[in-house]
Amino acid sequence: MIIASRLLTHVGKLPPMVQQLGCINRGLKVSVVGSVGGIGQPLSLLLKLNPDIEKLSLYDIKNTTGVGVDLSHINTRASVCPFEGKDGLKKAMDKADIVVVPAGLPRKPGMKREDLVDVNATVACEVAVAASEVCPGAMLAFITNPINVIVPIVATILKAKGTYDPNRLFGVTSLDVVRAQTFVADILNSNPQKVNIPVIGGHTGRTILPILSQCDPPFNGTVKEREELIKHIQNAGTEVVNAKDGLGSATLSMAFAASHFINALIRGIKGSKDQCVVECAYVESDVTEAQFFATPLVLGPQGIEQNTGLPELDDEERKALDFMLPILKESIEKGIKIGEDMMNSCV
Repeated sequence: MIIASRLLTHVGKLPPMVQQLGCINRGLKVSVVGSVGGIGQPLSLLLKLNPDIEKLSLYDIKNTTGVGVDLSHINTRASVCPFEGKDGLKKAMDKADIVVVPAGLPRKPGMKREDLVDVNATVACEVAVAASEVCPGAMLAFITNPINVIVPIVATILKAKGTYDPNRLFGVTSLDVVRAQTFVADILNSNPQKVNIPVIGGHTGRTILPILSQCDPPFNGTVKEREELIKHIQNAGTEVVNAKDGLGSATLSMAFAASHFINALIRGIKGSKDQCVVECAYVESDVTEAQFFATPLVLGPQGIEQNTGLPELDDEERKALDFMLPILKESIEKGIKIGEDMMNSCV
């Protein structure tokens, strides 16, 4: 009975971190929207392990209570509160410091990320509206695909609600970096966690641009080896979809990458004592002519502390960037248009 009471207690009592920097020493509230899905469950598990999370709030359409009870038996600090159904979203997000959104339809074989727009745009809109009402200062981290389109949709809705802060809205592209580190390490026979490589652009196909010229330790492959490695990184998500043979897309690796990013956000909020926190993410940007673009970001108590801009590019990477930009801009324009069209029904 004690566990059940603790589990079902409403957690939205603490003031939002973002208005008061003096509150950064307290435990944080993190809400996972889509917590029962293939990404949501392992992501929630990984976040339960973070000692800086005091409240882990779970939301999904149904079956959230079972996941919540299961997680609540883990002997870490975070108390777990499950919410579900139409009325549960705002309750789950109330006064959250961070909202991470893996909710949405996953890819199946033959599908592109862009094929998910119609269904997943509704998810993005609902979360944006709820955030505007119950946690307007929260960091919003979207995993929902297609990221290139979803983030501009959310930004458009938040602007309409008067709650948009470009420093607090992120498209999570960490999996592209994780994959790049892994694949490079396989070639170099090194520790992937010691590989440093920026991945810029977007989060689909050729908009994913690993900057191999800046890889540390250096990648000195031939032109062919370089081309094959870049394609491997860009098409890795499709490889997973095909390997799962209709049973889903990348879930475990995505959950790992997303938890890595959320943990980095938390370190930024708390103020890292050792060094600045730098992660790549897809955000509003003036670094290129694309309104949204992924680059390395310095994270701090207010979200993005500094956009470090484009890393140094070699000639081939510059050509790849030029090729990518029209594709990315088209996705962004599509997202803004969808957001504008949805405002009457969402806002």
